Amino acid sequence: MLVTRLRRDSQSRLSTTSAFPLFDYSDGSIDLHDYMNANAMKSNELYFVNVFAAGPQGGNPAPIVLHADALSDVDMKSIAQKYGHESAFVSEPVDPSHTFCFRFFVPNHEMEMCGHATLGALWLLRRLGRWTSGQAIIETKSGLVEARFDQTTQVIAVSQPNGIIRTVDNPSLVEAALDVLGLEHRDLLHPVIVNATTSRAKTLVAVKSAERLNTIRPRLEAVQHLCEALDSTGLYPFALDSERPLSLHARQFPRSSGYPEDAATGIAAAALLYGAKYYDLLSPEATGITVYQGFAMGRPSRISVSFREPRNVRAGCWMSGPVELTTLDHA
Repeated sequence: MLVTRLRRDSQSRLSTTSAFPLFDYSDGSIDLHDYMNANAMKSNELYFVNVFAAGPQGGNPAPIVLHADALSDVDMKSIAQKYGHESAFVSEPVDPSHTFCFRFFVPNHEMEMCGHATLGALWLLRRLGRWTSGQAIIETKSGLVEARFDQTTQVIAVSQPNGIIRTVDNPSLVEAALDVLGLEHRDLLHPVIVNATTSRAKTLVAVKSAERLNTIRPRLEAVQHLCEALDSTGLYPFALDSERPLSLHARQFPRSSGYPEDAATGIAAAALLYGAKYYDLLSPEATGITVYQGFAMGRPSRISVSFREPRNVRAGCWMSGPVELTTLDHA
């Protein structure tokens, strides 16, 4: 029997009420075995994880459903709609040489890949004793994704492919992006806007300061139309951290996920690693970056992204960050 005590600050809980009972231990921990018993469904298992938290109320939560093989697309989408977050569904792989098959839904549609839900699902599977090796190969709609577990550091990392950078050369689209974000040219660190892609295209806008970044108030009703014109899945303005080297702050305004802003976006952070290299923001010896996101929302998050092979950045990258169990109310 696997019983894991997970340390948590009681102030870090995302909600004071829950669809399922949360066992209240006086030492501020959650017993995973009791949590399993409380949250297990008859034929599926539903858990809630919080990924990339960098402080109280931080991180990006995700419902994780195990044994999801029999669920229909409608079932999966309804779960994402019920809780209002990206949700991961774990099934047996099509190819028996692979480890798992993951599918991802947001309230409005299915996604090919979701970084924080992948990391959260792997963390959960590890804690439940259902992933015990040092590597995993995961089938997703975006292709095969690798994962690794470092026995020494206890860190799980999820792979992303080589980033592709395409500049936005249409002046009218550049002006439209600034207009939707409420920015002026003088607010920019770099005049060029790019689409950066690992699993999905994100539109990167380099802003002069984190202070200006956090005061952005986008015209949310115009984000979807702009992203469609840009062939992008989200606007990802970012700024350098003025005190910490190789650290950036970012915000994500997704195209059509069903909510206006993301607290932490692993796929976008991976794209930003390649964007930072394009903008010449990395020193020659740099192997990765830390991305801080969600601070403007009051949900501070931290995502670590590093090149798989620093001397060969085309080999792709790894994303990682903290994970914990949490509770969620219905949306």
